[in-house]
Amino acid sequence: MDALAYFRSKKITVMGLGLLGRGVGDAKYLAECGAELVVTDLKTREALSESVAQLESFSNITFVLGEHRLDDFRGRDLILKAAGVPLNSPYIAEAKARGIPVRMSADLFMELSEIRTVGVTGTRGKSTTVQMVAAILKEAGEKILLGGNVRGVSTLALLREATPEHVAVLELDSWQCQGLGEADLSPHIAVFTTFYPDHLNYYKDDPSQYLADKANIFLHQDPDDTLIVGKQCAPTLIEAFGEHIVAHTVIADETKLPNDWQLRIPGAHNRYDAALALAAARARDIPDAVSRRALEAFSGVPGRLEFLREIDGSKIYNDTNSTTPEATIAGLAALGENITLIVGGSDKGLELDALVATVGARCAQVIVLEHDNYKGSVLLEEKLVDAGIRFETADSLEEALHRARSVADGGPILFSPAFASFGMFKNEYDRGDQFTALVKEP
Repeated sequence: MDALAYFRSKKITVMGLGLLGRGVGDAKYLAECGAELVVTDLKTREALSESVAQLESFSNITFVLGEHRLDDFRGRDLILKAAGVPLNSPYIAEAKARGIPVRMSADLFMELSEIRTVGVTGTRGKSTTVQMVAAILKEAGEKILLGGNVRGVSTLALLREATPEHVAVLELDSWQCQGLGEADLSPHIAVFTTFYPDHLNYYKDDPSQYLADKANIFLHQDPDDTLIVGKQCAPTLIEAFGEHIVAHTVIADETKLPNDWQLRIPGAHNRYDAALALAAARARDIPDAVSRRALEAFSGVPGRLEFLREIDGSKIYNDTNSTTPEATIAGLAALGENITLIVGGSDKGLELDALVATVGARCAQVIVLEHDNYKGSVLLEEKLVDAGIRFETADSLEEALHRARSVADGGPILFSPAFASFGMFKNEYDRGDQFTALVKEP
């Protein structure tokens, strides 16, 4: 389909600009296609100054910032919504009541590009798995487009490059999968890594709704498509949606990765992700020898158990994208024992008992980040006290790292927050960037 012609002269409201670059890229692409845009966000112009600066030169963009207006959801040809728009948004309801299509960038890209797609979702492991899949396909000489929930990448802008020879590899969060459901679309190869309760603040403590959104990655597949499911979540998916699964289904975990394949990144959870990537490659008829070369050379994803530097005998890791207790547990398991852990953030309503037990078994020292908005840190501290686990506190990353270095005594230092970042940082990427900068200071 001619995407340029599809968007030309259309009246489009972009709901959610954000600071990660994806919204900016989508808006810029649409403006360059000749659409008439209203870009609206509840954040103020000042808060979004970095993003707004990249779009101010376009005369066909009107900004409505610090608020949403119902008028901007009437008389439009399309609403493009960002991740995290509330399920009960009155603005989206207004648009739908008037018959205006409401789309998200990933499903719109899939529809307009009409190319083969590998989509990856899951509570944990999706970022690493999608990057592993991309690495294998590149090693196989395939032309790929990497997008979805990827920092700084506009999925819509990939339409400029898409040809029938390309394969799209998309990381899909629950909101993007929600968009797939509304568009009745699923990727040709769907990978579902793991499922744990998450985003309960958004889903109003209803994990079944979170699961239902994610399930759209496979609910609209055809019988000749492929679904790859991680063993951890397979029973949950089969119980809830078994009768609706029509694609060829493969269940995989770390035991499916040949024992003599040596990964550069530590941890059973990374071998688990590699096994899922291998299954996706096999679904593309890629020889195992190619997959092995790619996986053994794979050095990891920034912010996910990322080795930064060794100082005074202590290896320091940035695991900022561990925004759930289960993710931090996996990081701790990968590094063994005698760990100095920097943890803490804003609450997502998730269970902490397993994290506390793992901390007690594997950590020599614990430093908890404190902030006025960090209820998660408060709840964790209460649990640590109840378990008799000693900890220190810090009100900045700089202080936390200083304390960690002073007590680590040659053991690994792991920054793995287990909570969301909001309050002290713009987002988890900003949090990781700040930590990396501190570690790499001379």
